[in-house]
Parts: sequence; C-alpha cells; structure tokens
Amino acid sequence: MLTRLKVSGFKNLVDVDVRFGPFTCVAGANGVGKSNLFDAIQFLSALASDTFIKAALSVRGEGGRTADIRSLFHRVGDEYDREMFFEAEMIVPPEGVDDLGQKAEASITFLRYTVMLTYRVDERLPSLGSLELIEEKLERIKLRDAAKILKFPHGASTWRKSVLQGRRASPFISTENKDGNRQVKLSQDGNKGRSKSLLAANLPRTVLSTVTATESPTALLARREMQSWRLFQLEPSSLRKPDEFTTEFTTTPGLDANGSHLPATLDYLARAHQHLNQASIVEKKTWIYDQVAARLSELIDDVYAVRVDRDERRELLTLEVTDRDGTVHPARALSDGTLRFLALSVLELDPKASGLICLEEPENGIHPERIPAILRLLQDIATDVNSPIGPDNPLRQVIVNTHSPSVVKQVLDNSLLVAELKEMVREDQRFKRACFSWLPDTWRAEAAPKVHPVPRGRLLAYLNPLMAADEYSMSRPSKSKKRTPRRVMDRPDLQTMLPLFSEVE
Repeated sequence: MLTRLKVSGFKNLVDVDVRFGPFTCVAGANGVGKSNLFDAIQFLSALASDTFIKAALSVRGEGGRTADIRSLFHRVGDEYDREMFFEAEMIVPPEGVDDLGQKAEASITFLRYTVMLTYRVDERLPSLGSLELIEEKLERIKLRDAAKILKFPHGASTWRKSVLQGRRASPFISTENKDGNRQVKLSQDGNKGRSKSLLAANLPRTVLSTVTATESPTALLARREMQSWRLFQLEPSSLRKPDEFTTEFTTTPGLDANGSHLPATLDYLARAHQHLNQASIVEKKTWIYDQVAARLSELIDDVYAVRVDRDERRELLTLEVTDRDGTVHPARALSDGTLRFLALSVLELDPKASGLICLEEPENGIHPERIPAILRLLQDIATDVNSPIGPDNPLRQVIVNTHSPSVVKQVLDNSLLVAELKEMVREDQRFKRACFSWLPDTWRAEAAPKVHPVPRGRLLAYLNPLMAADEYSMSRPSKSKKRTPRRVMDRPDLQTMLPLFSEVE
C-alpha cells in the first residue's frame, strides 16, 4: 500500500508530495498532470522489476511509448532537469516468495524507498540515452510514528495493528560515497552474513530489483509490493474474449491489466472460493455468481444472473449475463461500461488481487445516474481500514483519476485530490508544474497544515458545471449575427428544474 509519494524532476511533477489513503480520486482538467502521477507510480513499479532502459521505455510518452529517455525529465524550454527523484512510503505484506520460490518474512512492514536517477549518454544507444543511479535507499519507518504519519481514518487497534509489524534499526539498502565513488550497500536482515556493496555508476538496474529472500527478505517484500502497483486499462476487446480451458493451467488465475481472462478468473473463483470449502462446486459457483450478479444489478436493473459457460466441445469459457426475461447475453453483446463494471466486480471478490490499482476515468461508459454505484464498487475494492487484514480483506488500494463533475460531486471529500497547474519560479525561470491539493477540514489538511488546500471556488466546474459552461459560452464571441441555437439548459420550461448556483469562495 502506497501511503505517500514524493516526486521531483519527472515530466511536469516538481516538488510533488502526495499522501494516499485506501481510496483516492484525483480530479482535474485535461493536461494538468493526472496521468503523469500514474506514470510516476508505474515507473517506480517497473524499476522494481526491470532494467533502467526497460523501465523507462514502459512509460507513456507523447503519442505513444517513450522514444527518448530524456523526455521523462522535467523540462523548461530546451533545458532538462539533471535528476529525477522519487520517495515512496509504503506498507508491505508480511510474507511472500521470491523468483525461486523461497519464502520471505519481513522484519518490518512499514518502509520508505528512495531512488534518484540522472540522464547519461549511452554510446550503444545514441538516440535513446540511458539512466544512472545516483542514490538508492530502503529504510524502516518507526512503528511508533505510525499514528502521526497515517492520518487517514482507520482502526488503530484492528487494521493498523494487523498491517504494521516488526522492528528494524539499520537500513536495508543505503548509498555512500567511498573514495569519490558512489556505492550502494545491500544489508541482510538481522545482520546475518556479510553486506554487499555495488558501484552505482555500473548498475544497469536498481539493487532492489535483484534481491532474493536469502539476501534480504524485507527488501524482497518491498520489491513485491512495488511490483503489485498496476495501471488497469480495461479494454472492451479484451473483456469480450472467451478463455480456453488451458488458461486455468498455463497462467496464474487473475485479471490482467487490460481485462484479459475475465471468464477464467470468474470461473476459478467460483470453483475455489475459500468461504465454502466444505460445500459442493455447484454451491460455490452459485454463491460467487450471485455476488457478481447482485453487484451488477446496481448498474443495470434488468440483471437476473451472471455465469461462465463451459463449452466442452470447443473447450471455451464464456461470460454470460441473463436478464429477467431469461435472455442470455454473452460478453460480446454487452456494452463497454457493463464489461468494465463486471471486471471490477470480479476483481473485488479475488483475494489474491492485492496491491495498488490505478484506474483512469472509471466512469467511462457509465450513465451519470449510476456514478454512485461505480464509486461504491471502487471503495469496496479497497481495503476496509476498520477490519484486520485477511483473506476477506486483502491489503488493496485504489487510485482513480477523472475530470467528470458527476464523480467529483459524489466522491467523499476525504478521498478527493484536485490536480491543477501552478506557476513556479526557480533560478529565474518561470514554468508551470502539476500540483495536487485537497479540501480543508480533511485528513490531508491535518497531515500538512502548512500547505494551502484547494480553494472552494476552484471546484465550481465540478459542483455546478452548468454555471461554468454558461460563463464560458458568454465569453466566446459570436461568429454570426444569426440567432444562436438554444441549448437544452437555456429552455425557459426547464429553468426551474436546473440546480441553482450556490455561492462559493
């Protein structure tokens, strides 16, 4: 679980410091930096698995994938920042396994990871360039400081006690300068065995991305946590595809980031649900299918049943929805919004789907009247911070971004971050950077009392989009002397039905 992220020098993120709870909604206009925040999270996740080159190439660039690593750095005119810096505070799972299947147990589960990178010309890749590691650190956060750090509302004696465990004094990964050379030091848990030092300038990847359970179990679990940070881009074409029977055996059951393997995942959950180990397969299937159908009925009134059809002849698994008239609708006939909602409903029931889930504009394809249903689902996917962590309450977190007024109106004020561009002056240079603010009288305001919250008046476009649209239309010059076509909201017979503009600061 990512509880705090500091970023500087990455795209238009300069001196960004954001705290996250179990569910966060980032709202803002197009082009202010909402997606860049997601890209920073994904870049950190990639650094825990891949080389610097592969991690950089996995980040979205303008018009597609990044073609020049330098483009990841913040730029003012033709001048690029020399370094990019990331610091992530996180809660990691207490145990896991490494790439060789060795079990790891964390000596402490509250950690802070820091990495600083600089651009380097690479003769082997002259048009692409490379990255060089300047600093890398992994250190504990004292558990006695948790109450001061974790400001989002949660059960201290239940949830927090179940996720924060252990104790550790010395850093797991540190960087030091020896004889003018930067060296990254990997220390083993409990001071068992010898530490390992590596020359930073020669490293093609982070030290964290190489650790095993034998070397440092805690660092391995920090790596696993960061690898679980995923950006879900649920593509209707992937959601509509049936799965082959062999999918259950050739892949780990679970929903892919693009929505692939939805039928196989639901079928697996229906067969192996932990609540009903003593029940028959039919009873298990019925329970899981009923849960998904009940959730989908919050979006669509005419839902009777959801199931996975097993075609034994073609060996295919197909997701089906049955309406109250008994008509069966296969996945290929369902709308994009329905499919995305179904996928998230299945994700909620999967206890193995843990970590951080990022979603862009989850309201796409959803009727405005059904926005509360998608928000309830997203909040239910996230961990319940009033109950202990367990199979029924995995350590799972959700961050979404949106520019929809309907979403902003309905989301809890504690969960809202507002993204906007603000001018900054540095070394006599003026530029605009992405800023993320919050509402007053919320837990983020308590966590950072010296930071100015977003003015209430800035939410005008969300709280009363009709008024904002009217102001915009009045400011536009008329291109013709002919009578302008009347908008629906301008009809006299509808004026009494429109919401009144409420005074804001």
